[in-house]
Amino acid sequence: MNIVVINGSPRKSGRTGVAARFISKEYKAQLIDLSDGTLPLYNGESEQDTIDAVQQLKYMIKNADGIVLSSPEYHSAMSGALKNALDFLGGEYFRHKPVALLAVAGGGKGGMNALTNMRTTARGVYANVIPKQLVLDPIYFDLENDGLTDEGSQLIDGLMNELQLYVKAYGQVNSF
Repeated sequence: MNIVVINGSPRKSGRTGVAARFISKEYKAQLIDLSDGTLPLYNGESEQDTIDAVQQLKYMIKNADGIVLSSPEYHSAMSGALKNALDFLGGEYFRHKPVALLAVAGGGKGGMNALTNMRTTARGVYANVIPKQLVLDPIYFDLENDGLTDEGSQLIDGLMNELQLYVKAYGQVNSF
């Protein structure tokens, strides 16, 4: 099962990156880390298709069985870095592909708007966003160890188990 997780945070030391790296490590998922700054600002010009970072993004998403989109919530939406990456991709990359959504919030009721924003954008590229979604508040992180608390790990496990269920189900449907 080829799972790809996108760290949608432009911050190198952000909590979204901690969660994305956890998924990459624990689930042997490939990591697209937007904090590395290699993806240019999307402008719709065909010349951008020759850029290595764009080609790598398209290749990884095209060949994924399932995808995790992760983002901090910035001003009631997903990060601009994640939206920019999704702008390079169209329906041919996501069509009918199971996608899980993960938002990292500053606390309180944060994260829900980012999830809604990601879900709307994913619908625009024909992704099959799974019903389960997750907001991780600061209490779920152990930043001293660049990791998650046990409860944070369990919450991600629940999201990933459901994503894997949908990936398997989609694979069975495609085998008919």
